[in-house]
Amino acid sequence: MSLLVPVMVRGINNLSDARYCAGMGADSLTFRLDPSFADYLTPQAVQELSGWVAGVQLIGEFDTLPVAEINALVQQCGLHAVLLHRRRTAEELAQLTVPALKLTPWVQDMMPEDVELRFREQAPHYLGFVLATPPSPLPNATELLRLTEQARTYPVWLGAGFAPDTLRNFVEKVRPAGIVLQGGDEIKPGLRDFDEMEAVFEQLEEE
Repeated sequence: MSLLVPVMVRGINNLSDARYCAGMGADSLTFRLDPSFADYLTPQAVQELSGWVAGVQLIGEFDTLPVAEINALVQQCGLHAVLLHRRRTAEELAQLTVPALKLTPWVQDMMPEDVELRFREQAPHYLGFVLATPPSPLPNATELLRLTEQARTYPVWLGAGFAPDTLRNFVEKVRPAGIVLQGGDEIKPGLRDFDEMEAVFEQLEEE
């Protein structure tokens, strides 16, 4: 299945999600490996899940874990990149053995010049910026215009919830580096409702 834009699915914690998303053409799957997360996965669980999928980038999500321990998990789990929840120093980022993406919050009422400075200063150190959670209310017309400009200057991944109407129209207008979806929990082992996620993939399918 060929998609208009790369899709990242975060928080994979079961085999149903892993296989479904890979089969639907997702570009990358993330696993929460930092013990500071209440729902973190063990390296063994990630190895087991990733062993059933192919053709996708495996990304580990980390918050407070030291870089040396992140690198050890990268090697143990065969990760292709990491998604960092908090800002690291340039020295720490240089020690990582794989590229890093940065989870970036939308800050309501942040001055445009401050947003631009944030992206410009961090861009040399990160593979991309992940704005997974949209604000409420959604960006107004002026904010959306600035977001579009930023997405065309920097590799910005946006959560599907940023779209005010159809996701396809939003992607074609803003042209983000990718779209971010959130994985879910199985109803019971081997049983998962994919209706909502399927609708998103269908909107992004190339015609």
